[in-house]
Amino acid sequence: MIGQTIKHYKIEKLLGIGGMGEVYLARDIRLNRSVALKILKPELVLDRNKKLRFFQEAKAASAVNYPSLTQIYDVDETDNITFISMEYIEGKTVSQLIIERELDLLASLEIAIQIAEGISRAHEANIIHRDIKSENIMVTKDGHAKLLDFGLAKPLDPLWGKFDSENPQELAQTETLPQTQAGMVMGTIAYMSPEQARGLPLDKRTDIFSLGIVIYEMVTSKLPFKGDTPLDTMHSIAFDEVKPVTIVRRNLPPDLHRIIYQCLRKKPQDRYPDARALVSDLKNLKRDIESGIQRPLPPKDRLHQITEWIKSTIPFGTTGIAAAAITIILIVILIFSNLPIILLAEILVIGLLIYRYVKNRKARMISKFTSEVSKYKEVKAIFIRDNRITVVVEEAKASLYIRINSLIDMMNKKLYFGVPLESSIRDDISPEEFQKILREPGLVYVEDDVIQKTKSGTQ
Repeated sequence: MIGQTIKHYKIEKLLGIGGMGEVYLARDIRLNRSVALKILKPELVLDRNKKLRFFQEAKAASAVNYPSLTQIYDVDETDNITFISMEYIEGKTVSQLIIERELDLLASLEIAIQIAEGISRAHEANIIHRDIKSENIMVTKDGHAKLLDFGLAKPLDPLWGKFDSENPQELAQTETLPQTQAGMVMGTIAYMSPEQARGLPLDKRTDIFSLGIVIYEMVTSKLPFKGDTPLDTMHSIAFDEVKPVTIVRRNLPPDLHRIIYQCLRKKPQDRYPDARALVSDLKNLKRDIESGIQRPLPPKDRLHQITEWIKSTIPFGTTGIAAAAITIILIVILIFSNLPIILLAEILVIGLLIYRYVKNRKARMISKFTSEVSKYKEVKAIFIRDNRITVVVEEAKASLYIRINSLIDMMNKKLYFGVPLESSIRDDISPEEFQKILREPGLVYVEDDVIQKTKSGTQ
């Protein structure tokens, strides 16, 4: 398609591939401007259901005009090619910003506010998005957030007619289309609301749940719900309580936990009633942070946070709590018994040694991981920040990805308590960034030749 002209759009390069079609950067020859051209896959053009939903995306998105929503310019067909012309957004997705660690708390809140305002406007026009995720939010260089891809958008207004009234099952049958693409199953499912995961009727509060997941991900770099399989993830979304963000990252304000927790309530009626209320709370929190004010959590939320802290801190979770209680009882019994002081002291010392061994297990596993991974000739350095192990390599090979991910999974299975480890492999670090890594804490391995090259390069 590169170099071809469709109507008055000249295609310049491929931007991405989705479940419904491909997105290209194109030049509008008439108006001399860049546009994003979304083209329905040729094999899907003859499928009435999928083509119907493709046009629904254009109609739903074009019905709402707001700065944080992508603007639709045109929808057309020619020579068996069906396409949508839309605003071209130059920037990075929130998913990219999270991976590259370019988001701080205030930036995350600002993005959340802008997207929540756009969602509010869409809801006022009786449109729900149904596919809000970090990959569908683009942030421009000047900090403006844009919500992309209304491919799963659903009109709530019966006046939209044909999209729902002719055959209510048409859209339901195509709803899981993006999930059939390789690599997209977990990404899509991980942002679903409980009612969406269970196939129940949806309203605007499904978008509030999904946005709550994105906010959680922005401020912690982690997803609140995940499992080994898509079914496990859907089960977690439907039934598991979310771990407070203040447990995952200790320096986050308690009020942020309250906001996210209200977004992620299992029952829609327990969430924010609309996006406007969410925007109001986000703005108040942002204003408090900028002015240095920190509000305490309500007693109920504070109790929930303490419970989660105990679960993530005590070894072996619930079993560990029971073991700790039994240990305390035994200590009390021993103290009030007639056993010699020396024997009591020996028992306490043995107990402390066992606890220390269990507590330091994570550090020992990381040391073993470092020793094994550093043997690969491609590995230049290894550093750890916030439970994320980053391996800097000369060239990222598939075999190395598989080996490192396998080791991380094995370590997490053996981890008794605490936050699970994550990994990333990077072969795109600039010399300046690498110099910064060498000077900062967290560096656990660096290749000798790299240090020598660095020194000779700076002399």
